[in-house]
Amino acid sequence: MKSFLNRSISEHAEALNKKEYSSVELTREFLENIKHDIGAYITVCEEKALSDAKRADELLAKEKNISCLCGIPFAAKDNLCTNGIRTTAASLMLENYIPPYDATVISRLYSHGAILLGKTNMDEFAMGSSTETSALKITRNPIDKSRVSGGSSGGSAAAVAADEAVFSLGSDTGGSVRQPAAFCGLVGLCPTYSRISRYGLIAFASSLDRVGIITRTVCDNALVLSAIAGHDPLDMTSAKLSDSFDIEENISLHGLRIGIVNELLFGGASNDVKAAVLKAAEHFKSLGAELVEISLPSANEALEAYYVISSAEASSNLARLDGVRYGTRAKDTDNLEELLCRSRSEGFGSEVKRRIMLGSFALSKGYLEEYYKKACAIRERVKADFEESFKNCDVLLTPTAPTSAFLLGKERKDPTEIYAGDICTVPSSIAGLPALSIPCGKDESGLPFGMQLIAPAFCEALLYKVGYAYERTETQNEIN
Repeated sequence: MKSFLNRSISEHAEALNKKEYSSVELTREFLENIKHDIGAYITVCEEKALSDAKRADELLAKEKNISCLCGIPFAAKDNLCTNGIRTTAASLMLENYIPPYDATVISRLYSHGAILLGKTNMDEFAMGSSTETSALKITRNPIDKSRVSGGSSGGSAAAVAADEAVFSLGSDTGGSVRQPAAFCGLVGLCPTYSRISRYGLIAFASSLDRVGIITRTVCDNALVLSAIAGHDPLDMTSAKLSDSFDIEENISLHGLRIGIVNELLFGGASNDVKAAVLKAAEHFKSLGAELVEISLPSANEALEAYYVISSAEASSNLARLDGVRYGTRAKDTDNLEELLCRSRSEGFGSEVKRRIMLGSFALSKGYLEEYYKKACAIRERVKADFEESFKNCDVLLTPTAPTSAFLLGKERKDPTEIYAGDICTVPSSIAGLPALSIPCGKDESGLPFGMQLIAPAFCEALLYKVGYAYERTETQNEIN
């Protein structure tokens, strides 16, 4: 059975329908695999998963036109609320929090019969790029356990890469789905802002946060997006759209213009990453696409603006976690001021405190104009640069991250260097655009690289089309 764990959603769905194995058997094998843990999970829902798998088998036995996700085990990042299941955001502040409701994306997957295996590790409140800021554990990269799995959705990526889930959900604020997907050799989608409901997602930066999807293949990613996308009356920012993300088998890229973003390819990417992305560009060209050089003048400013805006919103969102209304409460305090101070000091980790302080400073009297409003102006310039670039091309191509997965411990030594690693993913994040990370090569150590495709708003179907054309033909080349 274990040799079957790394199958795609479609392959598992076909096997379940043919009764090659049951959902209970499949779920039990994943649960057994999780015991060889690399730190991917914070909470494992063994009893619930097996009970849900039994119901899925009953549905598969009775129904004919049933969802391809029925009976498929998945994992969810631990900042997505789950009714009756501990949801910590990898913080001591919420270490014992048990939500009374499900996030919309969780309830939608349940409605398709998908099986939740558990909640995955992450950087505390999604603030980090290596899953090392988690207050509860460290997640290791399944490919090389001396290296990080990425962040902040590192547990979600590691779970799929280590055959501990068929697919997983994460959250992406500035690259937190795409970068760990790249580090673990997986496909990661950050959708258009408002494409997927954020209801039940513990907020980091509300104007930037998005629920994302990590899978083995592009087709799997499209299947999951089809199940969870769509308007949600519980999230007033969710778009009233009902697009199809079906992927055709025979896709032509003739006439498609792919823009190579000079600032992001030549402005910091390692030589290995640069070579891998340029090789991928030539592969697209061989499939009929036209390559166009594109400039995003504001790309370098985007990173600075992102950290000001996201930290400002974080300082506001996390103000509710004070030990009185929400969050762990400090013991043996004499007055309210001491209670608030000690609860937040003891409950938050150093990275979260750093960003709260930065955000509070940016919003403070005398500095609002200098920092926050200036960052918002840069955000508008970034959006304008993207709009201008899409007049000359259909899709943009960049690295996902400037390097492959780095060694554990690096983030704790120099956080500013880690911040700079978000240079490729942040521009599309602050513009609210969809972006898809796809594996595009490996270094001499066997560590994977990812390339990022960026499209205009609500053009996820186009990203899947281009990504699948590459994935299918590149896989055929490897076989041949």
